[in-house]
Amino acid sequence: MKNIIQITHLSKSFGEVKAVQDLSFCVKEGELFAFLGINGAGKSTTINIMCGQLSKDSGSIQIDGQNLDSNMDLIKRKLGVVFQSSVLDSALSVYDNLESRAALYGIVGTAFKDRLSELANLLDFEELLKRPVGKLSGGQRRRIDIARALFHKPKILILDEPTTGLDPQTRKNIWNVISYLRQNENMTVFLTTHYMEEAAEADYVVIIDNGKISAEGTPLELKNTYTGDYITLYGANEQDVKKIGVEYERIRDAYRLSVSDTKTATGLIIKYPQLFDDYEITKGKMDDVFLAVTGKTLTGGTKK
Repeated sequence: MKNIIQITHLSKSFGEVKAVQDLSFCVKEGELFAFLGINGAGKSTTINIMCGQLSKDSGSIQIDGQNLDSNMDLIKRKLGVVFQSSVLDSALSVYDNLESRAALYGIVGTAFKDRLSELANLLDFEELLKRPVGKLSGGQRRRIDIARALFHKPKILILDEPTTGLDPQTRKNIWNVISYLRQNENMTVFLTTHYMEEAAEADYVVIIDNGKISAEGTPLELKNTYTGDYITLYGANEQDVKKIGVEYERIRDAYRLSVSDTKTATGLIIKYPQLFDDYEITKGKMDDVFLAVTGKTLTGGTKK
């Protein structure tokens, strides 16, 4: 797969604040790329530079083979962006919002109506077309935000915390649409999120902290590098658990033992077979990775 986004030595400061510091990474065509960091880490600054809304201090950005410095207008046609805050006009209807957006790309008349029908079916908002955007729920508005970003059939969809504050069903529906677009249109998705289960589904993850990359890799590589495995042991008593000699914690009706890797877990099961009647082994989660890498939680707390 070719690199559809290539960022090299990107830097941006606001006075004394170094928002992005010598940032370099690539995104492959068709992949789900997760860009993680707490608020203020430099994610939105990077996205705003990619979209031409902020100038950079130094470095280079190439998107689908085009250099950002000389081909911004062409690059904008390849990008669809869903920002954290809705950019829809609250006073206008859904139909009017999408019609004005489409007109910017020369999509009018029959072409507009055909694309509108396609997206309304995909995102299930046929019944909302005449409603003022200001009267929509958060989940409904987010679906229209995504339709707006998709109207010109971009090659890259940038989603800046697209599901924050939405109910689980709406989040699931949005992710079903994103999966459909990736499978059927080979769309590249560039995601920032506070939901680690969304990041765990990514093809590649970059964790940014204080404007610099702290870690990167596939979710599996990051879990193997920065977290251990956990054995959840059911039906055991604490005295027996203590004999195993590893760190553990009580969780509901079980004990969770921390081990360095699966091989270590297997060794313990062989050594103490009588204790392992009912158990499961799991890898650490992306939350654990993020905490290990940055010393923070994604909501901005610090490690105790």
